[in-house]
Formats: sequence, C-alpha cells, structure tokens
Amino acid sequence: MVIAVKDLTTAKTRLADSFSDVDRARLVVAMLRDTVQAARAVEAVGSITVVTPDPTVADVADELGALVVEDPAGEDGTSADRLNSAFSAAMTSARAGGEHDIIVLQADLPALRSEELAEAYETARPASRSVVSDHHGTGTAALILKAGASDFTPLFGPASAQRHRQSGADDLDGTWPGLRLDVDTIDDVRQALSLGVGPATAEVLRTLGW
Repeated sequence: MVIAVKDLTTAKTRLADSFSDVDRARLVVAMLRDTVQAARAVEAVGSITVVTPDPTVADVADELGALVVEDPAGEDGTSADRLNSAFSAAMTSARAGGEHDIIVLQADLPALRSEELAEAYETARPASRSVVSDHHGTGTAALILKAGASDFTPLFGPASAQRHRQSGADDLDGTWPGLRLDVDTIDDVRQALSLGVGPATAEVLRTLGW
C-alpha cells in the first residue's frame, strides 16, 4: 500500500479558517495514524509505504512501521504534479520491495473501516486498475492496481476520478462511506465524526473541544 502526505505547513489549507496551523498539523498526523492502522488490519496489505517531504510525518510513518520514501518533487510543478510524482516514486519503491498488487490510498481517511478497504480490494478484478471515487464523486480516495495490470499512471488533481476512469481504470461502486470520506473541509470533519473516527483523530478533536 502507498500513501503520500504533504509538508505539514501546506497540508489541509482549507481547514485553516477552523484550526490553527499547529492544530491542523496535529489533525493531519492523527488522520494518517488512523488511516494506516485501519489499512494494516487488511490481510491484502503486506506493507505500507509513505512518501513525504516532511520530517515529522516521516518520523510518524517510521513509528507506525511504514517504509518512508522522500518526496522526489520538491517545490517544482503544481500540487497535483508533486502528488503524482510522489505516488509514482512510492509505487516504484513498493514494487522493488516485492509488492505485486498496489493500493494507493489517501492519508486523510479517519473514518476508514478495514472491512471497507478489504471489500474494495476483493471487488477489483484481477489484472485491473480500479478507482474508488471520494464522497463528492470527483476526487480519488483509492486506486487499486492488481498484478498484471497495465502500467500505473497516477492522475491525481482536479476531477481525478473521472480522469482515472478515462484512462481505463474500473469504477468500483461499493458502499464504503469511510473509505470515500477524505477530509478536506470542516464539513468533512463533521461528517467523519458522525461516521466514527479512529482513536488518534478522536483524541485530537477532543482536545480541541469537539
């Protein structure tokens, strides 16, 4: 499994009106913890690779037992360009480590349930690329690359779900509310809370009065 996390100073800027920079960084790290813990419980997830330019995130990922890959893109290009480069680098590292099936997952899925990810993985056809769109239907919550599929080309950024489908990825249509709920806005935080977030996210939000 592959996860990419931005530098904490630039992550989740749409939450800046609701949380201080310090608290926003704490929330990003907490969501990463809960995402990784939920994913680790899935039998199909043999290893976890986190790609990031941020040393704090790298330390947390290492603590969680993930392989850490340094973000190769620096500050050049658009945010989407950097994210796609990060995913490509992490996937190359995962394949070099012997992983044949690759799950590319967002790092901000605090309400993710392990059984949702397991079902999405099992739903994906052999030798296929599959996309799980986010709760808006426009973004990409997860990409699943099964062994024997064509080369993976990450297309994250605006309307990424549609662009992944247009590139040949299957659209998985299961009912997986936690898997689809990547948190970008304060409304997303509220929705995640209503679904039930993991312990790390719950603790951060509790200290902030939620």
